[in-house]
Amino acid sequence: MLLLLLGDNEAQAEELAEHLAKFPQWEKLTSVKPAEGDLVYPNWIAGKWKVTSTLVDLAAPLAPDIVTPGFEGNRQQLNQPVSFVVRFVKTQPRISSLKIFPQIGYKSPILVADRAFNSLNLARAYLGDEAVLLVKVDPDSPNRQITFLRSSRQLVSIVTARATETTPDGKFITTEVFQQLFKGGSRPYFNSVESTTAYHKLPISNPAIEADQVTAVYLSPQDPDYFKAGSRPVALYRYRLEFFPQELATTPKE
Repeated sequence: MLLLLLGDNEAQAEELAEHLAKFPQWEKLTSVKPAEGDLVYPNWIAGKWKVTSTLVDLAAPLAPDIVTPGFEGNRQQLNQPVSFVVRFVKTQPRISSLKIFPQIGYKSPILVADRAFNSLNLARAYLGDEAVLLVKVDPDSPNRQITFLRSSRQLVSIVTARATETTPDGKFITTEVFQQLFKGGSRPYFNSVESTTAYHKLPISNPAIEADQVTAVYLSPQDPDYFKAGSRPVALYRYRLEFFPQELATTPKE
């Protein structure tokens, strides 16, 4: 999501901002670097938040030839706010992070997402409490997690690459690329997801943070239409995110 410190994952100046501005004319990013260690967030996102996420636009650039499962059903979520709680906590950096950012030092805690807590709340907000049983994060890697669903279904998600940038107007933009495997259905389903988000801290307001997020779905090499799709996504979803401090959270503004 957010990476505060400079390093190998820093994108070229304003490349991610331009990427967002091109929606829905979207192409796969080539500047992302392999994901190592956890993502470090800026201090202004520390704490617990009630997040309201609203799908404001969606597109299937290769339709009707190629449409991902569930795309048409997701139209029902358009302009329908969904709320859930997330939190960001201080922790000691992992060894892999110290290799990238030796200036951190072992005694300097970093701010990271509580991935299991956040993913569980997000999944239950969209799928329902009964549909999502558990989320486990690999203790050896924050970039790998499994979401356990009803009927022995699983979603395995691995962050493989990321990039970040800070814009002159104070926005923090990040891209993460996930490889996803859905297990437990009639046959396994693979895809690749790229999530690009621009976060902006607001001056003395509630919500305190807003974000513009685009999630792009790409076919995996296992898909028979992989070469036909090329570097283009098969589905795009654009969200508006609003972060309310949980202790102050009330009904979101209209």
